[in-house]
Amino acid sequence: MLHFYLKPHCKLSFLVLLLWVSLLVDSNSGFELDDSLTYIWPLPSAFTSGNRTFTVDPTLSLSVLGKGGDSKILKEGFERYKKIIFKHASEISLFQKLRGISFVYDISELRIIVNSDSEELQLGVDESYTLFVAKNDGKSIVGEATIEANTVYGALRGLETFSQLCSFDYDTKSVQIYKAPWYIKDNPRFAFRGLLLDTSRHYLPIDVIKQIIESMSYAKLNVLHWHIIDEESFPLEVPSYPKLWNGAYTKWERYTVEDASEIVSFAKLRGIHVMAEVDVPGHAQSWGAGYPDLWPSSSCREPLDVSKKFTFELISGILSDIRKNFPFELFHLGGDEVHTDCWTSTPHIKQWLNDHNMTAKDAYQYFVLKAQEIAISKDWTPVNWEETFNSFSSELRPRTIVHNWLGPGVCPKAVAKGFKCIFSNQGAWYLDHLDVPWNEVYSAEPLEGINNVSEENLVLGGEVCMWGETADASNVQQTIWPRAAAAAERLWSKREAVSVQNVNSTVLPRYHYFRCLLNRRGVQAAPATNYYARKPPTGPGSCYEQ
Repeated sequence: MLHFYLKPHCKLSFLVLLLWVSLLVDSNSGFELDDSLTYIWPLPSAFTSGNRTFTVDPTLSLSVLGKGGDSKILKEGFERYKKIIFKHASEISLFQKLRGISFVYDISELRIIVNSDSEELQLGVDESYTLFVAKNDGKSIVGEATIEANTVYGALRGLETFSQLCSFDYDTKSVQIYKAPWYIKDNPRFAFRGLLLDTSRHYLPIDVIKQIIESMSYAKLNVLHWHIIDEESFPLEVPSYPKLWNGAYTKWERYTVEDASEIVSFAKLRGIHVMAEVDVPGHAQSWGAGYPDLWPSSSCREPLDVSKKFTFELISGILSDIRKNFPFELFHLGGDEVHTDCWTSTPHIKQWLNDHNMTAKDAYQYFVLKAQEIAISKDWTPVNWEETFNSFSSELRPRTIVHNWLGPGVCPKAVAKGFKCIFSNQGAWYLDHLDVPWNEVYSAEPLEGINNVSEENLVLGGEVCMWGETADASNVQQTIWPRAAAAAERLWSKREAVSVQNVNSTVLPRYHYFRCLLNRRGVQAAPATNYYARKPPTGPGSCYEQ
């Protein structure tokens, strides 16, 4: 035991210090959640709740029904979420069993009904589900907890929602579900809910990419747009052209064919597509490290040489190899920020342009359309950044998906001409723009300026973009989260539900809560309301108020 002796003139100061500390502790311990809000992120389409509290058995069992009940994806998903839900309670339950203590729980079984045995994962796969949580009192037809979905991917979304209903109570040391019974009927607003990840500007290890994919599933994002290569580095193995990854930063910062396959498989288990991007003809200087003939000249290294047959043979080879590991129907061909000075200043390309009666702009169109033709021949639907649409919309292949990024107003123009569109307005959804606050991310609307229902249906959705110039493995998660979650709710939840007037009172508390949920699950999500995203806390305080 420690003893303190205070001189008389110090006693008053010490009492003042004790009073200040007690006030500080009391003010911090008084934080309460607003019970009028629903702390599920993203907000479900339709739901009802009650006022009861149910306990959940740490040995929760799984009962599967329907044609898809034997799915490996489903069973692994259940085990994954069970570890999340019972991170504390499972150890306590084991201790209680050893001590001979027994409890009766309200929820001891999770029943999952999957109506289809198909595990095909393509754009627009049915992700809807219903979730019932009711106490089995012998009168209820449903009883306990039931998820029903048409596909295994809808069941995964239901598991995520169920996991968010479950909360560990530190007083009783048990997992509880508040505001029960629950009835939730849910489906996504948009089919395409993406996150772009740039592994060219900074290499990201496989485990980091997996962590990001895992965190995406918590917000029900479903497309990883993998911007694998760019002018700075070419880290991907292409067996048909083995010198291409000479363009990697080092021999340790590369992705093998097996790595790529592993990432795609890991994502599929979580209901997440992987859309690869090979950006042409610009942003390709790194290609020439292995094949210098792709450069217009040794001193003028991009765009890729439009005049050589070899350029397009190599692109075809890359796409053939990538197609073996990337089953998703969409493939991103880039096409942005193409500066053609090297074409007009290099003698042999200048001559080729003259011979073909082309301007540099004509050659840009020629290159993009030829790359699209190659992608379509591999049974891909081409996606291109909006510059291609802005420059020659009437010449683009009808299947082209226009990817907006420069600003608002492009998707309305694209869908008016019959093209599908993906929304990524850089003013709101570029995560490397650290000064964009969460509420501006949240309020960005993919359908803004579109009032025709048939044209609205051409907007596939949107994605937030994590460009990697200032992000690597040390800070990428803090830069992605929690702002990516703001876009995730916009893309999943009903427009009426997210088009609220006072986001600070109706959305911000829920946004804080989800950020803290990410932290509890090991995701390094930054404070929600810092002026600069990914900045650490400015001082002590609760996660729920930062």
